[in-house]
Amino acid sequence: MKSLVVSLIVLAGFTAGATHAQERIKVGFMSPLTGPQAANGVDNRDGALLAIKELNAKGIKLKGKPVTFELDVNDDVADPKQGTQVAQMLADKKINFVLGPYNSGVAMPASRPFNDADVVVFTVASNPKVMEQGYANLFRIGASDNQLGGKMASYAAQDLKVKNVAIIDDRTAYGQGVAGEFAAQAKRLGVNVVATEFTTDKATDFSAVLTKIRGANPDAVFFGGYAPQGGLMLRQMRALGMKVPLLGGDGICSSETATLSQLTGDLNVYCTQGGSMLDRSDKGQKFAQLYRQEYKRDPLTYAAAFYDGMNLLASAIEATQSTDSKAIIDHVAKGKFSGVSGEYSYDDKHNLKSSAVTVFSFKGKDVVPIKSL
Repeated sequence: MKSLVVSLIVLAGFTAGATHAQERIKVGFMSPLTGPQAANGVDNRDGALLAIKELNAKGIKLKGKPVTFELDVNDDVADPKQGTQVAQMLADKKINFVLGPYNSGVAMPASRPFNDADVVVFTVASNPKVMEQGYANLFRIGASDNQLGGKMASYAAQDLKVKNVAIIDDRTAYGQGVAGEFAAQAKRLGVNVVATEFTTDKATDFSAVLTKIRGANPDAVFFGGYAPQGGLMLRQMRALGMKVPLLGGDGICSSETATLSQLTGDLNVYCTQGGSMLDRSDKGQKFAQLYRQEYKRDPLTYAAAFYDGMNLLASAIEATQSTDSKAIIDHVAKGKFSGVSGEYSYDDKHNLKSSAVTVFSFKGKDVVPIKSL
């Protein structure tokens, strides 16, 4: 395994003197913990760890024995090849459950070794193709690109009154997926796509692409990609005199976008994220407060989803009194679980039957929810 893959066993709330009387359940975790998307990966990890800390303090029992959950933390660097290696390693270690991957481009190849080893996977990867593979062990714990891209297009057309839009994607599975869904819904609503351009998830200079787009005079620019590129793109848009809104999916719904843009005030940026507004529910407010207390920072895009994913798994283990993969799959597929981000119930492809999507804007570095759709 390359040195970039960090395998760290984190045990929350474990008392060494009670090992003989406890059932230890290891849960794999994979997300980018280094590289440009590290902030999101750390956010995901900490959401899962917060849930584990609470679950271990609560004292769930399995066949009369107290359960102690452990998180096996791995860095996939947002790289498909690295992610597949991480997935195979977790499968070889006989770990039955995994939270992640974060990226659709990682989830697509990584899902095969997980499926071959009957590992139950809870992922936020949003590209519809992830679930269309038909793997019974795979569950989505976030909104799909259909929901994220489509609802951003609806908000742009109906609330922002956008008539002409330019679209850029970063050629990743996620970026292409969310941009494609945005474009399809925008066209259905009568919005003209006046330019379509491409970049990569490693790019830092977007001047050539933006100069082309500026000539098409769009009312807004949609970017299918992640915050490391989104923030730099926003800075370069403004430097070129492009004052129109920058739109995106959950990949740019992060304070990192604002930080990298080096701009202040109202950034004129809008993005969609799965789940309802945290501050609109008691569960959401409690989660955000606990997260701030634990980590001395605000949660980013998917901390709540990973927190929910861990609690969903624990609930299934407690209800079935089993760690057998097939028992857990059957329970989750047929059941309902109420989490911080909403209700988790699944269709036949293991997409969420209903996933609220919230539109966010930026006030300085703060990502502010403005409307749930």
